[in-house]
Amino acid sequence: MSDRPVLVKCLVWDLDNTVWDGTLLEDGEVDLRAGVLATVEELDRRGILQSVSSRNDHDPTWRRLTELGLADYFVAPRIGWGRKSDAVRAIAERLDFALTTIAFIDDQPAERAEVRYHLPEVRCYTAEQVAELVSLAEFSPTTVTVDARRRRSMYQANLRREAAQADFTGPDHDFLRSLELVMRIGRATGEELSRVSELTLRTSQMNATGVHYPDATLRGLLDDAGHEVLVTTLADRFGSHGAVGVLLLRRHPGVWHLKLLATSCRVVSYGAGTAILSWLADQAARAGVHLLADFRPTDRNRMMDIAYRFAGFGDGGCACRDELPPATEPDVRRLHLVPAAQPESTTIRLTAPDLTTRPASSVPG
Repeated sequence: MSDRPVLVKCLVWDLDNTVWDGTLLEDGEVDLRAGVLATVEELDRRGILQSVSSRNDHDPTWRRLTELGLADYFVAPRIGWGRKSDAVRAIAERLDFALTTIAFIDDQPAERAEVRYHLPEVRCYTAEQVAELVSLAEFSPTTVTVDARRRRSMYQANLRREAAQADFTGPDHDFLRSLELVMRIGRATGEELSRVSELTLRTSQMNATGVHYPDATLRGLLDDAGHEVLVTTLADRFGSHGAVGVLLLRRHPGVWHLKLLATSCRVVSYGAGTAILSWLADQAARAGVHLLADFRPTDRNRMMDIAYRFAGFGDGGCACRDELPPATEPDVRRLHLVPAAQPESTTIRLTAPDLTTRPASSVPG
């Protein structure tokens, strides 16, 4: 087991005497403390979200953050007069992050102690550690992908998206159509592989096997004519969702073997998983092959099991199973589908390759 600490997904900042020198309500004009801007910018570049928990009046505080050029960096801020621990918890819930991935920085020992008491999973730091944070392992992802660098903008877009949905009065189906969703499924390039590897690592609820495929393993399959490594991205009128799905497909003459399907939990409600499986079934039907999909139940991926069953996959026997070598991972079931042509989605516009044009390999793998 790795000794590497759990990566921080969101750092929550105190403001007075932490982000800036002095107390806003008493001093009126306050300036950034040394090292704060550099740390904020670097954590943002690494894909670590940042927020605020501050005891202050909201409007003048937000106005000063805007004047200092920091307001855009903070997602789901909590500025008011309640307990810091309540604010930190609310931020974690708003972002749907586990408390173990939240960090808090404050100059006051009493405030840090209050957060530790009520939220022992949250890691706390002193204001004197501002410049040090970027050198700590828990703030240092091993890779920084394209999606990581724009994670803040994606979360901000999602908050706007959720607000629009809350205000929408029609059926859910009509709201999905109003989003103008565009899905792209494409063969992975070398540049995209780190995004794919990160997705298999971060996704547990919608990972069909719970297996993480390292970058090097996937890279080795790019030029293998028998394999397809496919990346799915999604965008809508609010902005990009980034990379939201990965498929690893092994092609045999009579059957296509779906070794891995992982999709981001944040796009389940938009029908992303259903759209991916529908497209794959349509491609297999055009190629005249059956589909076998690996599925290993875990304590978190029940939703993926439901997605497969809803798409028509089952446990029935078929001679096509003989084309595949035995599963090497424990507890893996191979779900079977005789595919049929699928109708186009009414809520997602899809761009995807034609898998029937690439020659299949007969070499087992």
